[in-house]
Amino acid sequence: MIKILGLLIMLISSVTAVAQPTLLVVGDSISAGYGLTTEQGWVALLQKKLLAERLNYQVVNASLSGDTSAGGLARLDKALTQTQPQWVLIELGANDGLRGLSPVAMKANLTQMVIHAQKAGAKVLLLAMKLPPNYGKRYLETFYQVYPQLAIELNIPLVPFILEEVALKKELMQTDGLHPNAQGQPLIMEKVWQVLKTVIVR
Repeated sequence: MIKILGLLIMLISSVTAVAQPTLLVVGDSISAGYGLTTEQGWVALLQKKLLAERLNYQVVNASLSGDTSAGGLARLDKALTQTQPQWVLIELGANDGLRGLSPVAMKANLTQMVIHAQKAGAKVLLLAMKLPPNYGKRYLETFYQVYPQLAIELNIPLVPFILEEVALKKELMQTDGLHPNAQGQPLIMEKVWQVLKTVIVR
């Protein structure tokens, strides 16, 4: 009898684990929480927000500092297989821009990421980034327009520049001027949440 009860508990736990939907974040240092503890990053704060909203999602952070759109594409399939997410949040491109790489190639990589995620049964939310002003007006505009263009072409929701309320405030940035500090993380999370809450299944 005890053995049977134990098996039932294990089965119930297994079903519960499988039933819990997953939200996968694939990004660079902004989402990896560069210079911060894991708990301080916006991705960890999003997990808390989802729980507070009674949305039983498990958030998996597959972000990697320094990653480019090409790097994200190269490792996406493995992450999709491992997590089988219902949602994929893509926050990549900034390092492409900082290295002066082609926005055309970046767009192609991000497009393939969206297609791969959708083929795996996941919905995609695209998170837009901008570059510092010293990269020149033409390049800056060409770079940023990749995000709204993709959102329209692939019919996916878009979060506009996720550091909009943070990037120009020194008190919210680390000393390198590129990465938000702990005080800036809640603002990033709220920026993402304002769009995510309109599309995620309750």
